[in-house]
Amino acid sequence: MKTQRTPEAIQIRKMRIKDLAQVVEIQETITKSKIGSQKRAFLKAHIQKESSISLVALRKGIVVGYIISEVLTNSFGLDQGGWIENFGIHPRYMGQGIGRNLAVHLFKVYRKQKIFEIYTSVRWDSVDLLSFFKSIGFDRSDFINLFKKVDGEEKSE
Repeated sequence: MKTQRTPEAIQIRKMRIKDLAQVVEIQETITKSKIGSQKRAFLKAHIQKESSISLVALRKGIVVGYIISEVLTNSFGLDQGGWIENFGIHPRYMGQGIGRNLAVHLFKVYRKQKIFEIYTSVRWDSVDLLSFFKSIGFDRSDFINLFKKVDGEEKSE
């Protein structure tokens, strides 16, 4: 994948292992909490997956945003589709079109791979994130997110 330049001197390219520390820093800044070693290991493994289509946005060589995505195959009735797992823009750079640039580039990559359905999941009370995804064309899907909390005790049924 070629590195692509976009307006505002932002460069978009495929995420690399060396970007992990900066991606974690952005996540910690947004969530105002530390990212543990288990999540770091997950992110590192994800970046290395063959199905990963994850991108970073750079300004002057510094990661200012990222989008973590992958191709899903044979997933509950979906032959093949894209899945956006995580997304973040450093708060200093929000509102400058960086997220939109990352999304547009991601959509082009999926289009080249003939993947035309992209999914994500957002908490219902994440108004800013919901608004962003709506602004780039996302809407409710035919899928319903399900949830079960597993308690610490094993019970026979």
